[in-house]
Amino acid sequence: MSRRTLQLPSWLPDPYILALLGTVVLAALLPASGPAAGVAGGASTGAVALLFFLYGARLSTREALDGLKHWRLHLTVLASTFLLFPLLGLAAKGLEPLVLPPQLYSGLLFLCLVPSTIQSSIAFTSIARGNVPAAMCAGSFSSLAGIFMTPLLAALLLGGSAGGFSADSLLRIVLQLLVPFLAGQLLRRWIGGFLTRHKQALGYVDRGSILLVVYTAFSEGMVAGVWHQVTPGRLGALLLVEALLLAAMLALTWYGSKRLGFVREDRIAIQFAGSKKSLAAGLPMASVLFGAHAGLAVLPLMLFHQMQLMVCAVLAKRRARDGRVGAAAPGEAPVAQPEKAGVRG
Repeated sequence: MSRRTLQLPSWLPDPYILALLGTVVLAALLPASGPAAGVAGGASTGAVALLFFLYGARLSTREALDGLKHWRLHLTVLASTFLLFPLLGLAAKGLEPLVLPPQLYSGLLFLCLVPSTIQSSIAFTSIARGNVPAAMCAGSFSSLAGIFMTPLLAALLLGGSAGGFSADSLLRIVLQLLVPFLAGQLLRRWIGGFLTRHKQALGYVDRGSILLVVYTAFSEGMVAGVWHQVTPGRLGALLLVEALLLAAMLALTWYGSKRLGFVREDRIAIQFAGSKKSLAAGLPMASVLFGAHAGLAVLPLMLFHQMQLMVCAVLAKRRARDGRVGAAAPGEAPVAQPEKAGVRG
């Protein structure tokens, strides 16, 4: 008699999201202060550098170059990530300070500047029977561009909230983000095989490093006394604004890509790669850009991340169901679906 593995519904919080929430609770109850804060801050800085070193070592330059042949799709995803999202974030400026306090709005705008995801873009595109290789390349391009674009846009749009263009902030970005990333790229030839063989173990390193960054950021917020601004009403308003933001991006990427003439499989890749934001890339960047104010700055990103996973899980299954029965949008010819869904993220 075979055993069935108990699986939670895809719309429930991911275990890692629960770990993140637990880390926030720990920081609220036992924040690092005094000498412990210095130790936590130093460890967090090292964790950020390690994360971007691993990002650089894992990014295949050859795969990225091969993906350039689908340049229209990648430009569409990049425009969604670094143009449409920021424009919507700027449009929400009118909600400050009546609906959202300044620091929560800064966090909302920051999430609009963060690059797209890689793993979940691939996974949802695969489930929906879309163009998986295109989603893989689009996510990689977005992550690579985010190392330069996110700090640049944050300096331009957030101003003093993110440190501006001061020499100190520029030096921290270069040392903590760019130098480790380039070092990883340079060493990929020698350590790429090791990283592939130990992918699962290094995944725990990634997630543990991010948990440390979250603990340090929220501890600093607790010590600075910034959490009195997050009332239940403000939190509910933030969730509503983020739901509208996600709905707008899902609609723009889906119908906008149709207007641009993309086939269904490409539209699926554009929708899932162009409507999501990377928690793994955004949290370390926030710790560098916002410093002691990173706690409130990353809260909108954490909430949006979980929301996008729940919504896209449902949407991907719907796209797959529509594809299997040969359904098509009005004015769109049915397309034959491939036998294989591609890489399972």
